[in-house]
Amino acid sequence: MKIFRSSLLTLHFLFLPLGMSAQTPSLSTQGSSVETIVPQGWGTTSVEGDLNHDGTADLVLVATPNFPEKQQKRDDGYVYDFNQPILVIYWGSGDGTFKLYKQYPEILPVNQDEYGSIDYSLNITKKGVLQLHIEGFFSVGSTNTPKHSYVYRYQNGDFYLIGEETSEFSRTTGEAVAVSNNYLTHKSLKTVSNGFDDSIRPRTTWSKLPNSPLRPLGENLDL
Repeated sequence: MKIFRSSLLTLHFLFLPLGMSAQTPSLSTQGSSVETIVPQGWGTTSVEGDLNHDGTADLVLVATPNFPEKQQKRDDGYVYDFNQPILVIYWGSGDGTFKLYKQYPEILPVNQDEYGSIDYSLNITKKGVLQLHIEGFFSVGSTNTPKHSYVYRYQNGDFYLIGEETSEFSRTTGEAVAVSNNYLTHKSLKTVSNGFDDSIRPRTTWSKLPNSPLRPLGENLDL
């Protein structure tokens, strides 16, 4: 469910100086740690775990560049960051280095204006399943707090979406709607509850999903 909006108010900004070097920093194709892979100054969220069941920990990270042309400085000095986060997967190796498997440079949602923020978190389960969590907060244009989780498993030479969970909480009414889709069993569970009133009992509804092929990692992910 897309809830990105164009700006509803107009503020005056000062663009940060570009200051770009002749060579734009980029992620390394291999390294022994996040620090040796990600350029200095980039934002990172990372997790390690065995994704391909070879007994060696792999590395998944969300890396956010710090390109000044994608940042805006408010008159009071606060900086808004509109850089595009990159999802990257590295395979672990026996020599202690991580080697690039694949980059996904444009599939993650990005901050669209000064009234919202998006946070990312990662997890790898004991069974080697990758969980990508995306959460948004918007001060203008929406009173809802959306969350979206994607669940991927490595099989047949690629990562495939096997589960998906969405939730949305209204800060004005307290209504919470959560939907959990299992693409292996083709079942969907919808739960409606209220965070402000415990007397309102949660309502659950089961439905059947189409028996479609699993989708590989690489499609744009919505918040």
